[in-house]
Amino acid sequence: MIIGIPKEIKVQEDRVAITPSGVKLLIKNNHKIIIERSAGIGSGYSDEDYAKSGAVIIDNAADLYNQADMIFKVKELCSSELKFLKKHQILISFMHLVVEKAMTDALLEKKVSAVALETIEDTNGVTPLLRPMGEIAGKKSIQIAANLLENHNGGSGIMMGGMPGVEACKVLIIGAGNVGFFAAKTAANMGANVSLLDINIEKLRYAHDVLGSNVKTYLSDEDIIRNLIKDADAVIGAVLIPGHKPPCLITEDMVKSMKKGSVIVDVSIDQGGIAETEDRITTLDNPFYDKFGVLHYCVPNIPGCVARTASPAFANESLKYVKEIADFGFIEAVKRDKALAKGVNTYKGKLTNKGVALAFGMEYTELPSIIGF
Repeated sequence: MIIGIPKEIKVQEDRVAITPSGVKLLIKNNHKIIIERSAGIGSGYSDEDYAKSGAVIIDNAADLYNQADMIFKVKELCSSELKFLKKHQILISFMHLVVEKAMTDALLEKKVSAVALETIEDTNGVTPLLRPMGEIAGKKSIQIAANLLENHNGGSGIMMGGMPGVEACKVLIIGAGNVGFFAAKTAANMGANVSLLDINIEKLRYAHDVLGSNVKTYLSDEDIIRNLIKDADAVIGAVLIPGHKPPCLITEDMVKSMKKGSVIVDVSIDQGGIAETEDRITTLDNPFYDKFGVLHYCVPNIPGCVARTASPAFANESLKYVKEIADFGFIEAVKRDKALAKGVNTYKGKLTNKGVALAFGMEYTELPSIIGF
């Protein structure tokens, strides 16, 4: 199989889908790897590194998409890339189709076999591709909040860990999954006072057991959020429902009640966000805006700013699924691996993700009814 790795073109997205060692593994299994020139530069991998590993360097995206049987990338396709898709091509990437109507339409029109990495889920409910990226995003969200709180950014000027005799920052984290857990751990290690919310008591119980006394856990509801958000210096949105939009949990009135110079860093923004006041997506080169005196950080690709860490972490988890599809073919791979099957969002012009179908009022088709397992 010919596997194409395009250069990511999302604003300041420096990750790359495959490492040179990953190239060697796939070539060893008799697959051909083509990679767009300079695709790995931001992650510390040169074209020469890939060429030495056996990859063929392609000068432009159009030629790469035209030659490849499978496209393997990190982030969802940008609008300028949709025209490159071929009929019946295989695409593997993060997609977040619940907020990507144009991409959904293009995948269906071209009858692309699309595997959204964020919806791959094992029998224990673990999303293996979101786990490493969530850990990075959770840790980074606290670093970002700490920076935004500095006076020169318009923040309140409070330091995350405070000082002896001076109160520490109050951090409210909504969601206790991977992102929320590592955000809480990072904030607590910096000395902040942390409130961690979730609707899953088992996640809260685990966090309570391992994160220490300055992380307070609460079963989330509207009243709890309303009460805690008024005193919070930093709010981290960490709600994830794979393949679905998260609920709106922070109303405009709640934001208006927050202290001036406080911040919201919403890692949930790539699926639509959890705050009513998030009226735009931001980018790493223009990452935040002020609304009602509260700084909103709404960047959907936070791990992209630490690509030398994020790219190998991404490749470590994703290459398995690429290899399965390349080795066994799409249908057989999906039949063999139920976690991979959950990642299939479109197949042969059918929408096979219920959350996306609900988001856009489109027809949903169960994957087993098409491929027979």
